[in-house]
Amino acid sequence: MSEQLVLPAGNAAAPMRRYRGFSALRSALLPLRSWSGGFGVAVLVTVLLVALLAPVLVPYDPMATQYDAAKQVLRLDAPSAAHWLGTTNYGLDVLSQLIYGSRIVLVVGLTCAGLIGLIGTNIGLLAGYYGGRVDSLLMRLTDLAFGIPFLPFAVVLVTLLKPSLWNTIIAISVLMWRTSARVIRVQVLSLRERGFVKAAWIAGASDLRILYVHIFPNVLPMVLLYVAFDIAYAVMAEASISFLGFGDPNQISWGQMLYLAYVTGSIRVAWWWTLPPGLAISLFVISVFLVGRRYERLAISRPV
Repeated sequence: MSEQLVLPAGNAAAPMRRYRGFSALRSALLPLRSWSGGFGVAVLVTVLLVALLAPVLVPYDPMATQYDAAKQVLRLDAPSAAHWLGTTNYGLDVLSQLIYGSRIVLVVGLTCAGLIGLIGTNIGLLAGYYGGRVDSLLMRLTDLAFGIPFLPFAVVLVTLLKPSLWNTIIAISVLMWRTSARVIRVQVLSLRERGFVKAAWIAGASDLRILYVHIFPNVLPMVLLYVAFDIAYAVMAEASISFLGFGDPNQISWGQMLYLAYVTGSIRVAWWWTLPPGLAISLFVISVFLVGRRYERLAISRPV
């Protein structure tokens, strides 16, 4: 139920503080209040720690060929005490590559989510608040983004710019803001008609202050929801682009591991090469969605 506004005499700003008076920290920690969200957070924290401690955790250089006692390359060597997840067709340790691949997941997920959130949130805020020509222009731009198929566009853009990690991030971020922009715009269209926004306008607050001090905190739960989902979408997109052979050849990612297993014809015979990165991608994405579901409950429960 929406909180009723009370306008104290001589203090027009008070209802604004009261309406948006919720803790951003409590919103961010909401997933920890359920077992599913807690599980998702635990997995994400584990991936974060593995990525940060990768140089310490890896048993071998992920790009170094491994040899047996007879100096023969350990091609497609099954899991053993020396190589817990076996080796690749090139004699590389799968576990070491899996650990280093978590770094790419972290960089792509967080960077893309940040860029997507920044673009989508600001477009939604500006379109919903100003309306008129600004709204029409920004929404036509959003419609254009919806009309472009993502994966073919990303592949073409990465090819034109030359395959690299940052070009992949740019390709992912250029289009994925479109959904969050529309949803946030709808929320802002409702919020701008509320009494606390009108009180801020009467009090002489600038448009920027109204947008980012009074309106933005009320759409923050929805922003957090889409940031969480965008991390998962970005990781899946990077894995798809890498699996198609357009990833950064100088970086080890989980998608790149699957691509190399496929092109060498080992995807059906060396389960220890394909199963770990596939499961890692699935577990990471599921964990992000579990966390996102908790933010979704918060977004739905907030008055709009």
